[in-house]
Amino acid sequence: MSSSLTGAGSGAVLNPTRRKTFSTRTGWRILAFLAPAIIFVSLFTYYPMLSGSRMAFHEWNLFDLTSTPFVGTQNFKTILTDPNFGTIARNTAVWVLASIVPQFLLGFALALALRKHFRFRGLYQALVFYPWAVSGFLIGILFRWMFNSEYGVINDLLMKSGLIDKNLLWLADPKLAMLAVVIANVWYGVTFFAIMILAALQSVPEDMLEAASLDGAGRIRTLFSIMIPTIKSTLVLTLLLRIIWIFNFPDIIFGMTGGGPANQTHILTTWMINFTQQGNYGVASALGLMVVAFLTVFTGLYLMLLNRSNT
Repeated sequence: MSSSLTGAGSGAVLNPTRRKTFSTRTGWRILAFLAPAIIFVSLFTYYPMLSGSRMAFHEWNLFDLTSTPFVGTQNFKTILTDPNFGTIARNTAVWVLASIVPQFLLGFALALALRKHFRFRGLYQALVFYPWAVSGFLIGILFRWMFNSEYGVINDLLMKSGLIDKNLLWLADPKLAMLAVVIANVWYGVTFFAIMILAALQSVPEDMLEAASLDGAGRIRTLFSIMIPTIKSTLVLTLLLRIIWIFNFPDIIFGMTGGGPANQTHILTTWMINFTQQGNYGVASALGLMVVAFLTVFTGLYLMLLNRSNT
């Protein structure tokens, strides 16, 4: 009997559960699967980024590539000393702030409305979310026609409603052009917030909402005491992501005004496109690095303040 126990015990010792060991063959197999993605990202992301960073410190003119001397920080000085830099930097701040606030508020209200169960809700959601599937540049072209001073639908509606007595030069008036592109961007971006916030609201436990209702909490108190605190992290990340996107979103402006009139709708990214059209890739690359540096600092400060508020 003791021998059988010993045999059983020895069998347990001699045949333990084996773990698969990592071998060189397994490593090569994993690398083979990752190789296409690594090559693709390297060729189309990291190489252009490194090449563009190198251009920022050289005199790189597309129309004269016989000489591309190293100029140090001269391209950055060209940008900072340009008489239009102050106007374009201000336009960028207005573009971001004037777009993000109404986008967030309208998107939040739309998400709250779509969260309720009603007839044909799926159809309404599809119609509301459809603009996000359309190209931003195409949206800019559509709104350029809508804001046309002679036969645009915006002036026509304002005239019929009695709000104006003559056509407004929306895209030719420096005071109205920025308002026009912001309206277009707000219409385009509301959908993004509605999608993200609606997805977050659907994760709010129904029992918490029912308990709040039984305790006599109204809609406003339920919103600010339960819903918003529950989805706070999603709101913060969505706002941060959207701010970065708007900062780097020249599509609508480029489709509507091209930065005009008189640089009044130019932002940093459309200005960068303007330099590339002139063939001045050195200055354009320097401006791109400045944008990346600013967004990196902004993101770091934003996350730092967020962590402080949570502690």
